[in-house]
Amino acid sequence: MKYKLKTNRMIHAVAGGLLLTGLNLSAVQASTVTSSTDKGTTNSFIEAIKSTGITAGGWIHGGATYNPSSEHGFNGPVTFSDQANRFQLNQLNFFLERAVKTEGKGWDFGFRADFLFGTDAIFTQAYGNPAFDVNNGRPLADRGNWDLEICCNSSRTYGIAIPQAFAEIYAPLGNGLNVKVGHFYTPIGFESVPAPNNFFYSHAYTMQYGEPFTHTGVLGNYTINKNFTAMAGTIGGSGTGGWDGNFDKQMENWGGIGGVTWTSNDGNTSFNVSGTGSTTSTRNSSFWGMYSLVLKHKFTDRTHLIIQHDHGFADNVLLANNVYAGVVKDAEWYGVNSHFYYDLTPALSVGVRAEWFRDRDGFRVFAPGRVTAATNHLGTSYASNIGLLGTSTPADYYAVTIGANWKALRTLNVGWKGFKQLNIRPNIRYDRVDALHESLQASAYRPFGGNKDQILFSMDAILPF
Repeated sequence: MKYKLKTNRMIHAVAGGLLLTGLNLSAVQASTVTSSTDKGTTNSFIEAIKSTGITAGGWIHGGATYNPSSEHGFNGPVTFSDQANRFQLNQLNFFLERAVKTEGKGWDFGFRADFLFGTDAIFTQAYGNPAFDVNNGRPLADRGNWDLEICCNSSRTYGIAIPQAFAEIYAPLGNGLNVKVGHFYTPIGFESVPAPNNFFYSHAYTMQYGEPFTHTGVLGNYTINKNFTAMAGTIGGSGTGGWDGNFDKQMENWGGIGGVTWTSNDGNTSFNVSGTGSTTSTRNSSFWGMYSLVLKHKFTDRTHLIIQHDHGFADNVLLANNVYAGVVKDAEWYGVNSHFYYDLTPALSVGVRAEWFRDRDGFRVFAPGRVTAATNHLGTSYASNIGLLGTSTPADYYAVTIGANWKALRTLNVGWKGFKQLNIRPNIRYDRVDALHESLQASAYRPFGGNKDQILFSMDAILPF
């Protein structure tokens, strides 16, 4: 009965959140129905903005996860849906952009800026300068002023991130060259931070713990021919090898980013190789980098397969887990995940994701993930009010997720245009961990509410605007 009540509360929370969203949007639409003069002025202003190519938009994303074996209100190392048995507003994202063209003979200039509020902010901020030096463990009080701790630490869960702020240029050189300068999402991997780009509510270990989220620097993209595109650039502002950098720390530490994508003539198959490589920081010249391989294939217009492999390296890092405590070691992490999607109708798709991820040295995966991300140079975490800290061990992580994407109002043929893109995503996820060492400390590693495995039932919704 207790679990049934919690499940009902979760469903009510999601439904209530969607209802409130609908009421708010209704009020906004109603407020725009004014006199014909006001309407004409508004339309003229909108048309003037459109003529410049500048667009604004965003999305609201929230959900809830039922965890029958939760401990301290977290779902272990699982993210971004890391809160157990309560609703979380993951992303309220606004963007302003002028997209640039990708071909043609004339020059073009544009930009993009994103503002994100929600529980996902802490995973999206420029945290590439960690609270402790990764090579020697020295506390680092000043981590940069880009978007860390803008607000809301007292809430323990909510925050603000500025994940993108860049200018972009299109140069009519050869087949056309696009160059970004500033702070931008990583092009590496398959899953990404923006909720509308992902099929599942939760993220793969590969995405959360194996890859960067953002970069600060310069990135160029060039179309070689109809089958090959290439990217290359330089990234900095980070004490972790160019990952998740900002604008005012480690700006003397620059590394590289690059990749190549092959696409078949019919467009049904693509293969991407990409990665980063850099010295860790200005304080240590040890190597930090990774590569990612992503294969995509469309069997039919309705059937899609994605297979991804990542492998990361961090040399001479100071480990702090229950097997290697205070040990300096070359760390590695690697894994494989696969996604399979099938479109039942234009408004309903089903999918499954299966993953194996090895944190060979206990350097990357910590549970709870939020508590570790919120830990400061004093060794305390604002995400916990009971002194909880993240724990880790060298281990293999396994996860299987099944779910659906349902454009509910499109299915129901509701005429309200603003809700046509509402996407509801029910998910079921199973996780398991196996320690790589047989020591007493390693075998005691139970990050899933005191267990070696867990099952999660979640539901979330995304509404673009």
